[in-house]
Amino acid sequence: MFHVNLCASLSCRCGYSVFFVYFCNLNSTFFHRMEDKEILQRLRESLGGAEVRALAREVPCSLLLPCLAEEEDIRVARNAAWVLTHKSPTEIRTLPQDGLIDLSLATPDTSLRRLTLCLVERQGIAAEEVRTDFLDFCLLHMRLPQEPPGVQALCMKLAYSMCSPYPELLHEFQETLNLMQPEQHKPGVKHLINKIKGKSQKGR
Repeated sequence: MFHVNLCASLSCRCGYSVFFVYFCNLNSTFFHRMEDKEILQRLRESLGGAEVRALAREVPCSLLLPCLAEEEDIRVARNAAWVLTHKSPTEIRTLPQDGLIDLSLATPDTSLRRLTLCLVERQGIAAEEVRTDFLDFCLLHMRLPQEPPGVQALCMKLAYSMCSPYPELLHEFQETLNLMQPEQHKPGVKHLINKIKGKSQKGR
């Protein structure tokens, strides 16, 4: 039943979802006010941790979300996502999850992918809202040694959280995990493989 309902709910998806289009629409109508242009200019700069934390305190999520669709200067999108990761857990949970997932799937920039995956992981994914395209993406990219360790680790955590409520999906996750050769991966990823293997076996 899970697969039937989920696939039916995804049958209307084509390319980017309406949430990613929403980001782009926001971007196209943004930065007309002087204060918006000032935010954009700050996001174009090379930021340090203190500056990112300051922006997280000063700039609301509604003014950062349009920046995620910035294509002409990828630094703007990366910095906006980085600032969002410093928002409070309550604020992060209010972000449009489907839009963040679409951006994770679509962006060729690995840093932006890691940051948007981080936001999704912090939000948590409800069992009834698992997207098969995102699950497939995580199951694939957690195995790729060429992916940065941060992306691999986040994909592994997200795949495990999506599969855990469903025995058949948990079995698929375990089989994928067993295909991973620890010696091909960085130490942090190897540790996570062993840790999640133990957790997933206890959950059987």
